[in-house]
Amino acid sequence: MPDVMIFAPSPLLTVTLEGDPSGTDLHLHAGGQGVWQARMLRTLGCSVSICSVLTGESGRVVQHLLEDDGITVHAVIREGRGAAYVHDRRTGERAPIVELEGDPLSRHELDELYALTLREALGSDLVLLSGPFGDEVLPDDVYRRLAADLRAAARPVVVDLAGGRLAAALDGGVRLAKVSDAELTSSGQATDASVPALVAAAERLRGAGAESVVVTRAGHASLVLDGATAATVQVPVMEEVDTRGAGDSLTAAIAASLAAGDSLHDAVRLGAAAGALNVTRHGLGTGDAEAIRRLSEQVAIAPIEAGEGSLDSLDELATKVQVDGA
Repeated sequence: MPDVMIFAPSPLLTVTLEGDPSGTDLHLHAGGQGVWQARMLRTLGCSVSICSVLTGESGRVVQHLLEDDGITVHAVIREGRGAAYVHDRRTGERAPIVELEGDPLSRHELDELYALTLREALGSDLVLLSGPFGDEVLPDDVYRRLAADLRAAARPVVVDLAGGRLAAALDGGVRLAKVSDAELTSSGQATDASVPALVAAAERLRGAGAESVVVTRAGHASLVLDGATAATVQVPVMEEVDTRGAGDSLTAAIAASLAAGDSLHDAVRLGAAAGALNVTRHGLGTGDAEAIRRLSEQVAIAPIEAGEGSLDSLDELATKVQVDGA
């Protein structure tokens, strides 16, 4: 099975209150971007390891929860305040009660984590770089260094980052970068959310160091750019229960497919299916592997021909191009 290593510098402990007429339940899980990605990778049959710093009491609980999920944990252990949140979802809507970013990593802890990550990455088929829960946990430049060193070691790198972390990782060089249209427009990298503006922004990301770029668009077809080719990614729309975690599921499924040696378009099909099905569930990064694979067969990747970039209607795009089976 493919072996994927995830750089998840500060996983968090999630505590969620759920309720129905019979009473209130309390749910404890390991969480954070890298953890949610790891769950989807495990669902799709990958061997998954996480390199992290685990802090204090919450870190010890997180380690046990991750190992119970079949995820191998390589961790720097330290005392202090770990990342955690408590959310109340008894009304059906998620209401934060408290959210703790955790203590920043010291220089010594960063050095340990970096060495640990390189060691484990060298034995993996693919490396996924994920972000921390808090903005101040570690310097952005760590992502540049990791991407550059992993590229030098011929390890493919996939990232789902934003802002300074994304820019740093691109500077090091990555196999694929996943971003959202909201991230591109809010950062000023795209002038608006139209297809031409997003394609132009994705091309700039490729010029900055990404071989391929996937742009997700909530409620619309995603975009994939690879070389001189730009295409839309159309997937059947599912009824939404919880949209959180859909992007992480998409990224993880793409990583799983690329680690298995699949083509980019096949990987994107699987990722689009995983993201679409994740919104039908409450669990972040969860899904049914067979359902994902079956839905991926209905994902259409349609190249955007010259002059079609101004089309924002998916129906118009679908009638103008044939599905690309590449």
